[in-house]
Amino acid sequence: MDLFAADSVPTPIPLEDGELAWMPQLPLPWTNAEVMARLLRETDWREETVVVYGKRHLQPRLSAWYGDAAYTYSGLRLQPAPFTPLLDTLRQAVEAASGHRFNSVLLNLYRNERDSMGMHSDDEPELGPQPVIASLSLGAARTFILKHKYNKKTVRLELTDGSLLLMRGETQKYWLHGINKMTRALQARVNLTFRKIV
Repeated sequence: MDLFAADSVPTPIPLEDGELAWMPQLPLPWTNAEVMARLLRETDWREETVVVYGKRHLQPRLSAWYGDAAYTYSGLRLQPAPFTPLLDTLRQAVEAASGHRFNSVLLNLYRNERDSMGMHSDDEPELGPQPVIASLSLGAARTFILKHKYNKKTVRLELTDGSLLLMRGETQKYWLHGINKMTRALQARVNLTFRKIV
């Protein structure tokens, strides 16, 4: 019997020049709160420094990289730690729901409303020409913003506790995405972006 035989699959979200799909709750063998607590406790969180427009900055969040290969972005080269049993179980759940295979995961911890993610595309060469990114959110809901690189259209999605967002096709070629700082107080959020290094 397949532990992650999902009754549903992510629902497509119409997106010009890209492919998005979303499901409100990824089937998991534990509650969202249990997974969140374990991720906070078991992950080797780091505050990394990245290069933006030639200047070095501390990222406004904590992060960790697990998987089979190193990953480079914004002048930062991440050496992987091996998948933990928890992360491997989450990967299996994401693969069952998405129909895609992944060999790496980037975790980001947004400690409160002041932590954020600048607008960017996941278009590094090691992800291949049409990468599939599976984004699992736990904890406080945050607004995920997509901006088209050429016509400046904007799409906003509320990424809620336990939800899974898939970005695939030409999404990274034509769209930027990010998470803004907020003014109202927010609890912590952990986001896991599963990807395949090719």
